[in-house]
Amino acid sequence: MNQPIMLSAEKSLKIDQEWGQLTWFANAEIGNSQDITVGRCILKPGQANPKHCHPNCGEVLVVVKGRILHTGPDGKDVEMGPGDTISIPPKFFHRAENIGADEAVLLITFTSAHRQVEGE
Repeated sequence: MNQPIMLSAEKSLKIDQEWGQLTWFANAEIGNSQDITVGRCILKPGQANPKHCHPNCGEVLVVVKGRILHTGPDGKDVEMGPGDTISIPPKFFHRAENIGADEAVLLITFTSAHRQVEGE
């Protein structure tokens, strides 16, 4: 890409899940990035996403709102709140669980525009 690419909000890719929602703002599939993936994860109260890993990229997760338990460096869950950040290396199995009464909102970024996921 030689020029910035603007994506309007209505063109972001929203994927509803039983546990919440993923919204993708930038990646190769949408067509506005060949370098990174940027998204938002919303977890419903008491819900968790399935344990998974990303074999081809690292992930950085920032808690924007709410409280979660997230798989820590030693494989044990750690509590995280607004502003807390975790960097997850490729191939590390992890998951997030909303332990609050309201939705948890997480900003997620990946080191590849072609993010891959493997479930457990």
